[in-house]
Amino acid sequence: MANIASAEKRIRQTLKRTARNKARKSRVHTAIRKVEEAVAAGNKELALAAFRSAQPELQRAAGKGVLKANAVSRKISRLSASVKAVAA
Repeated sequence: MANIASAEKRIRQTLKRTARNKARKSRVHTAIRKVEEAVAAGNKELALAAFRSAQPELQRAAGKGVLKANAVSRKISRLSASVKAVAA
């Protein structure tokens, strides 16, 4: 356990940040899952709506540093391709 006040503060900050980042990642995974489920069901409108709500979540995660920018770009690209395949 930390003995110095600044170390104790860093522990508190880390716990808050970890919880926040975990919640962000959870929102991202949920959004991706909704898109993938709609694509699997073949529902064009639902897939498009889910993709439109997932894209900002992914971008926000990249902006906050929770996910790497290239990983987010790759995920968006692949989701977009799968949604387009359902629409065709």
